[in-house]
Amino acid sequence: MNLHEFQSKQLFAQYGIATPQGQAVTSGSQARQAAEQLGGERWVVKAQVHTGGRGKVGGVKVVDSLDAVEDAAYAMLGQRLVTKQTTAEGLPIHQVLVEQPSDIQRELYIAVLIDRASQRIVFMISPQGGMDIEAVAEETPEAILNIFVDPVVGLQSFQCRQAGFFLGLTGNSFKQLQTVMQGLYSLFTENDADLVEINPLVVTGDDELLAVDAKLNLDDNALFRHAELASLFDATQEDEAEVVAQQFGLNYISLDGEVACMVNGAGLAMATMDLIKKEGGEPANFLDVGGGTTADRVAEAFKLIMSDKKVKSILVNIFGGIVRCDLIAEGIIQAAKDVGLSLPVIVRLEGTNAELGRELLQNSSMDLRVAQDLTTAAKLAVASAKETAA
Repeated sequence: MNLHEFQSKQLFAQYGIATPQGQAVTSGSQARQAAEQLGGERWVVKAQVHTGGRGKVGGVKVVDSLDAVEDAAYAMLGQRLVTKQTTAEGLPIHQVLVEQPSDIQRELYIAVLIDRASQRIVFMISPQGGMDIEAVAEETPEAILNIFVDPVVGLQSFQCRQAGFFLGLTGNSFKQLQTVMQGLYSLFTENDADLVEINPLVVTGDDELLAVDAKLNLDDNALFRHAELASLFDATQEDEAEVVAQQFGLNYISLDGEVACMVNGAGLAMATMDLIKKEGGEPANFLDVGGGTTADRVAEAFKLIMSDKKVKSILVNIFGGIVRCDLIAEGIIQAAKDVGLSLPVIVRLEGTNAELGRELLQNSSMDLRVAQDLTTAAKLAVASAKETAA
C-alpha cells in the first residue's frame, strides 16, 4: 500500500526526521489559508498522487504570492496527473500539499528497502539526489552505496558514519545523518514497510538535513497489524478493478491486452500469460483466484474481467488440486449465466474430477469451449479474440 507524501511526512515526524512545514488541503481557498498560516513570501504547491516525476509534468509549482498559491491549487485539484509512471489516464488529484520552500544547498538520495538476494534490509545512499535512481545506477553506479543491515544487531553507528563520509557531509549535517538513518530504520521495521525513499534529502544553508520529498510503501500482508495505517488507504489512486479484487481475495492486475486470464496459482498464471504471448496474443490481466477458489469467487472474477472493455476472449485455466474440477465447472457455468457472458470462453481443467468438470461444461447451454491441454487453450483464446475484434 502506498501513502501520499503528506502522510509519509507525518510519519517521518514521529521518528525525528525533519521535513518542511506544510499542510495538505482540498481546495484553493484552503491552500491560501495554509500559506497565510505558514507565513513567508514563497510557497510550494504539490499535487498529492501516488507517482513520482510530478515536477516534470506540472505537479509541483513554486509561487510567490497568496493569489498564485490559490490559483495553483485550483488548477491542480480535480485534474488527472499523467507521468511516465502512470497509465495514459493518469491519477486524480484530490489534495495538494502547501509547503514552505527550502534553502537547498545540496540534494542527496537515501532509501531503505529489502534486498531479496541477501535477505536483509539495505540502505541505498547517493550524493546525486533529485535524479531518478535508475538513471544513476545505469550511468554512474559508483555513485551509489549499499549498506546491508544485520537483522540481529540492527543498524550500527559505524554504518551511519560510513554513509556520511560517502556523501561528503561534515559538521552538523554529518551528525544529523545518523538520526535520519536510525529513524528510517525504525520506521521501516516497526511499520512493516517495503520501501522508504527520500529524494531529495537536502542539506540546507544552515547545514541541516531536510526530507523535501517522501515516499513510503507498506506491506499489504502486514496491514492487519497497523489499523491506523491501513485507514490511510486512498482507493482513488488505484485501479478500480484491482480494489474490488482485493475485497474478494483475488490477485488481479490490469494489463493492456485482449485475452483475459482466470487461473488458480500465481506460477500457473504467469505460464498462461507467457503462452498467450507465444501464440501471438496479449494478456488483458493477471488474475489468480487462489488454490482454494469457490464458485462465488469465480463469479466475482468473471465480473472483473467483463468490466474491462478491451477484453475479446477469456481463458480459464484451473488445476484442481485443493478444489475439485466439477465444482469449479459448476461455478463457471453459474457465473456465466449471472453476468450474461457474451465473449468466447475457453476452459482448460486438469486435476481432481477433471473429466466430470469437462462434461458439465460441454453439456451446458453456455458458449464454453473446452480444451484438453493448455497450449490448445491458448491458441483458441488468441484466435477467438481476433475473431471477436474483427
